[in-house]
Amino acid sequence: MSEERKGSGFGGGRPGGGGPPGGGFGGGPRMGMPVQKAKDFKGTLKRLAGFLKPHRAKLAAVLLAAVLSTVFSIVSPKIMGQATTKLFEGLMMKWKGVPGAEIDFTYILDIILLLAALYIISAIFSYIQQYMMAGVAQGTVYELRRQVNDKLTRLPLKFFDGRTHGEILSRAVGDIDNISSTLQQSLTQLITSIVTLAGVIVMMLTISPILTLIVFLTLPVSMLVTKGIASRSQAYFVGQQKALGQLNGHVEEMYTGHKIVKAFGREQKSVAAFQEINERLYQSGWRAQFVSGIIMPLMSFVSNIGYVLVSVVGGLLVTRQAIQIGDIQAFIQYTRQFSMPIMQLANIANVIQSTIASAERVFELLDEREEVAEPAQPAVIREPRGNVRFEDVRFGYMEDALLIENMNIDVHSGQTIAIVGPTGAGKTTLINLLMRFYELNGGCITIDGVDITKMSRGSLHSLFGMVLQDTWLFNGTIRDNIAYGRSGATDEEIVQAARAAHADHFIRTLPEGYDTVLNEEASNISQGQKQLLTIARAILADPAILILDEATSSVDTRTEIYIQKAMNDLMQGRTSFVIAHRLSTIRDADLILVMDQGKVIEKGTHEQLLEQGGFYSEQYNSQFTGGSRLPA
Repeated sequence: MSEERKGSGFGGGRPGGGGPPGGGFGGGPRMGMPVQKAKDFKGTLKRLAGFLKPHRAKLAAVLLAAVLSTVFSIVSPKIMGQATTKLFEGLMMKWKGVPGAEIDFTYILDIILLLAALYIISAIFSYIQQYMMAGVAQGTVYELRRQVNDKLTRLPLKFFDGRTHGEILSRAVGDIDNISSTLQQSLTQLITSIVTLAGVIVMMLTISPILTLIVFLTLPVSMLVTKGIASRSQAYFVGQQKALGQLNGHVEEMYTGHKIVKAFGREQKSVAAFQEINERLYQSGWRAQFVSGIIMPLMSFVSNIGYVLVSVVGGLLVTRQAIQIGDIQAFIQYTRQFSMPIMQLANIANVIQSTIASAERVFELLDEREEVAEPAQPAVIREPRGNVRFEDVRFGYMEDALLIENMNIDVHSGQTIAIVGPTGAGKTTLINLLMRFYELNGGCITIDGVDITKMSRGSLHSLFGMVLQDTWLFNGTIRDNIAYGRSGATDEEIVQAARAAHADHFIRTLPEGYDTVLNEEASNISQGQKQLLTIARAILADPAILILDEATSSVDTRTEIYIQKAMNDLMQGRTSFVIAHRLSTIRDADLILVMDQGKVIEKGTHEQLLEQGGFYSEQYNSQFTGGSRLPA
């Protein structure tokens, strides 16, 4: 089943920012298109080549097969020219009336059979080349994907907070696909193009150095034509890519917010904005395609001039018997073969530039600073009780700007700890530190006397169960989503958890019941129902420590009462951390921590804090008198 994050696990208190937008998806660029260039081409190329080292034997076989396939196809025009010469000689002798003159069809048939054999052998080696290269490309990309996936599991939350999901996805999928496409197609094309070009030049020189010089003289003209058109089309392609990005952004924005668009009657404005961007894309697109599209006709025109010159000069050489007519026919074929690899190499150069840039972006991801390594012999809490202690904890997203300083909290097993405070006070940061999503700048956090840095992260996270304000459900059945709380849970346990969360009734009213498949956004059930499923998942997990982030904020009042009772039952005997926004929901907490600017400014029970008449008392009373709100 596919799993996709639907909302942030912990909001607030995180650093802003985001990396540059992700690169494009798909294969290499077309001729004339802007090419993304690598910062360190040689270094990245050398590192990418390192991934090909385990496949050296296969690469050698690919190179050999490519050379043989190309050589057999290159010698074919020369052999075919011999058949043409033999046919021409027989016709000329018969035309001159030479006694006993005839066309040697046996010789010509032998040539045809030889050519057929050469073409078959060439095709076989070409097949071997493609087959072997497919294995090399997929094996290399498999290892790259494996390393990227392993790396993502070892990166700290700070990495994901500082980058957009699109950028990470672009590097992990789009850039690797670009590398795969180049290794599979462009690398073999590069080999065959170089071999073809070298072989054709050798064959042309053996036939006629003079005609070869004529062909070479057309090269500067072709290069000037290509460079002039490519530079002119560059600006149009830039405009096309910009407009395409704006169009994609507009469509995504309007689609994800289509309910709001309809609710405020902004359909016409949205359509008008789409048409404006689409018009700009059309104007840039057709100009870019037209200008780049005339490259081939102009190249053909220059090539045809070369053919004419070769034919005229070749004809003169034949009349002087300096060259055979079959060689002229072979030379014209070589002239056609000569221009194609040059154009391919020019395009491959752009593809390789783009591919190395993609590889560089992937390597940047692989070089990111990882989480602090796991201890060699991690401590394990066999029977967790849930005693939690913060001792002189200091933390900041940036080392020179601490958010939390000298925090000391002592939580006993089974206590319910409510954390309240204004936005940015550090409530969610406190939970992130407890889960060790971020590393401390100083001090320590212990659970049952064990420093959390002495435990493996997997073991630490297994102690917690979470119900967040932003629900996270994946594309799968309701049964699977609830079972996500504990591996190996039975159907009976899943149903019991759903009943405890008061979700069983609504689940059974669905057409497929527990086998109902949630779509990608889980939009086929209500927000409140989504929250009930996440609560059922937490109940099934049966953790030692609970983390609740306004778990009942998305349900109606009646359902909230049921859930609150279920949560109270669940919290019995467990340590619970409750991030509260509505202060009325945490009056029964054993300890309330009032945070502001990363510090605990007040702590105590509900009654104690009201008696103090401080920050908590002021804000609690304001929620019922309609006065001031918690400062933003």
